[in-house]
Amino acid sequence: MSLRGRHLLSIEDLDVQEIELILKTARSFKEISTRPIRKVPTLRGKTVINIFFEPSTRTRSSFELAAKRLSADAVNFNVSTSSVAKGESLIDTGRNLQAMHPDLIVVRHSLAGAPALLATHCKGSCVINAGDGMHEHPTQALLDALTICEHKGRLEGLKVAIIGDIKHSRVARSNALLLRKMKAETWVCGPPTLLPVGFESYGVQVTHHMEEALTDADVIMLLRAQRERQQEIFYPSFKEYSMLYGLDRRKMKWAKPDAIVMHPGPINRGIEIDQEMADGAYSVILEQVSNGVATRMAVLFLLLGASEDPGI
Repeated sequence: MSLRGRHLLSIEDLDVQEIELILKTARSFKEISTRPIRKVPTLRGKTVINIFFEPSTRTRSSFELAAKRLSADAVNFNVSTSSVAKGESLIDTGRNLQAMHPDLIVVRHSLAGAPALLATHCKGSCVINAGDGMHEHPTQALLDALTICEHKGRLEGLKVAIIGDIKHSRVARSNALLLRKMKAETWVCGPPTLLPVGFESYGVQVTHHMEEALTDADVIMLLRAQRERQQEIFYPSFKEYSMLYGLDRRKMKWAKPDAIVMHPGPINRGIEIDQEMADGAYSVILEQVSNGVATRMAVLFLLLGASEDPGI
């Protein structure tokens, strides 16, 4: 089994065995981040270019750290000071970058399908989708899976509740696809205006009632209220949204006593989650951030043609 030379554009690109391989490899890389010298020579001589057309803290930083900890050369492409600001198309940008012979391009874009378009025109380079519009964010789903497995030991048979702005969330879509493949019981919940019709096709249970979604849940995954994507008014006020769909101590009692709380960040405190739940004993939010580096190390390692045994 090998991911060598492939793109990672969607969770649909991966089968169960490949997901398990990425998670296994990520576990082996976690220890590197605890060493005095946080670097191995595994990808020395490889070049990774990060192109982020949307703001990012966690994803961009973790891809850069992942490349550097594997000794690859990481180049961050600044869109605001590039020829994109002068009107250069995504295809032309990709072709020009390709002429520099990078081994892998990580791209985030506001338009769904942009990474796939770039992959079509960038021959010879692997492309990773770091989030495209409201479509997908595959490495986020993989790091979430790693975090869940560390706490629960498995994905199969768990009840996972994904709560919030489902409509605008690429995280929800990628997680729904991955959890279905791994045979978890997945529920999605949000206001009717933020829960697309037909989302059941992702193999999930759909409800507008938070108590139904949270009852006996093993994992609670909160989603950010994505105000920058909302061109319409989807709920009367943030206060009302928080009352109905924000996680607090009272609603947490519906879940299992050992449930974990997740959030892809950035957090809107007091809207989708209150202070106590974000920082308390249930929360694994910072573990998700840490696991993001290890997971992206694993993806870079496997796509760039290394042996399946990192030998670290």
